[in-house]
Amino acid sequence: MTTVVTGGAGHIGGALVRALLASGRSVRAVVHRDRRALEGLDVETVRGDVLDPASLRQAFDGADAVYHAAGHVSILMNEGPLLEAVNVRGTRNVVEACLDCGVCRLVHFSSIHALDLGRRDAPVDESWASVRASSYLPYDRSKAEGEQEVRAGIQRGLDAVILNPTAVIGPLDYRPSHMGQVLLALAHGKLPALVEGGFDWVDVRDVAEGAVLAELHGEAGARYILSGHWISVRDVAQAVTSVTGVRTPRLVCPMPVARIGAPIATALARLAGKRPLYTRAALCLERELSDQSRACNAGPRLPSAAI
Repeated sequence: MTTVVTGGAGHIGGALVRALLASGRSVRAVVHRDRRALEGLDVETVRGDVLDPASLRQAFDGADAVYHAAGHVSILMNEGPLLEAVNVRGTRNVVEACLDCGVCRLVHFSSIHALDLGRRDAPVDESWASVRASSYLPYDRSKAEGEQEVRAGIQRGLDAVILNPTAVIGPLDYRPSHMGQVLLALAHGKLPALVEGGFDWVDVRDVAEGAVLAELHGEAGARYILSGHWISVRDVAQAVTSVTGVRTPRLVCPMPVARIGAPIATALARLAGKRPLYTRAALCLERELSDQSRACNAGPRLPSAAI
């Protein structure tokens, strides 16, 4: 049984490949560039690009299951075209390749941000509507539209499940991700201030385990939130301090103040040739999860047969 993982050397992909290998699977990882997360593993690697349909069909040939973990995560407001290309058109190409190659099941990684988190009247669960309005952030819209591509494939006979992880942290974050970058900045004492609020954090290894359970036991066409625990940014910083001994930043900016300063912080980071840590989009994401992620813990999980 050959299982294919797109984005196999990414943060989620690296953990997922390990989980699949541990269960005795033969794994083929589709890799775009960086392969560090797969070093030393007994895994077949193939070069592929979600924007190259031919490379996907070649990668999916003979596969029983495909995990689509490739994607672009952005906290910038000006990356709409790139997000649309990778997260929407790329997902469409994955769906088409699965249908062409007769893949038995697709496990698609979306995001909690594909859901319309603007409500405040109930816990977040899988029944919530997807983001649609143009007023939502480019990343949010791209993940919601990617889900629509998967559902269009389901209408054509594709067996697929959709996963919506919350804020993913954990090992094998080589790039690193935005949150990995924040943790490193904290560890090296290079973050002058924190922002109030917090996230629902989920360990990347738990996400990988949940994904495998969804493949094996999830209901065709279903969506599953993969959440963990809500922890404030201050508590995360203090956890870093307990490991590194580096002092936690004393200044905690209220969200209104942080939003005013975000454009300046973004501009300074770009001038320094660095990826910005605080942007308007990042603060919007934090506000959404601060408002809703406690409720995510009360939401449904995989069917009891999968636990």
